[in-house]
Amino acid sequence: MPLELPAGDFRAFIFDCDGTLADNMPLHFTAWTRAMQDFGGSYPEKLFYEWGGVPTADIVHRLNAKFGLSLDADEVVERKEHYYREMIPQVEPVHEIVAIARAHHGRLPLAVASGGHRDLVERTLLALGIRELFPVVIAAEDYERGKPHPDPFLTAAARLQIAPEYCLVFEDTATGAEAARAAGMTWVLV
Repeated sequence: MPLELPAGDFRAFIFDCDGTLADNMPLHFTAWTRAMQDFGGSYPEKLFYEWGGVPTADIVHRLNAKFGLSLDADEVVERKEHYYREMIPQVEPVHEIVAIARAHHGRLPLAVASGGHRDLVERTLLALGIRELFPVVIAAEDYERGKPHPDPFLTAAARLQIAPEYCLVFEDTATGAEAARAAGMTWVLV
């Protein structure tokens, strides 16, 4: 069944990257699993999907708190991202969402607002062959507070010069939908 877009006077579309444009969540889970094993910890799959959309360093802090660990966030993030970077050539698109982006390219301003680091987001979009669709790419380095806070989406709207109420967000997680709602935007859960 095709994704139904809500009615509205939308003047821009903002897309999450991981799990929305890119069918790469299993690759991220593999990278997390390997990194956590390297440091003597684990990241249960159920938690991985519950915490989808949360910035990487915040996940390490949550894992430390939940499991009584004292992992260095920077070291774990660097290792996890190294493993994911190795797997980027395996990334596949979420065809239906990429088709929506392609269909609206040139008709509406498009942006990506991700909780991921810029290097990985850019490499993922390039691997999918869709980087040129998005004049604005917002990554973790571009805002203070990640999802579920509205900052990623508000930053994207500001860079697009479109008021939040005229933006439609495409997201794959409850955390991302909460961020879109907090930004005053309509969202589609992919």
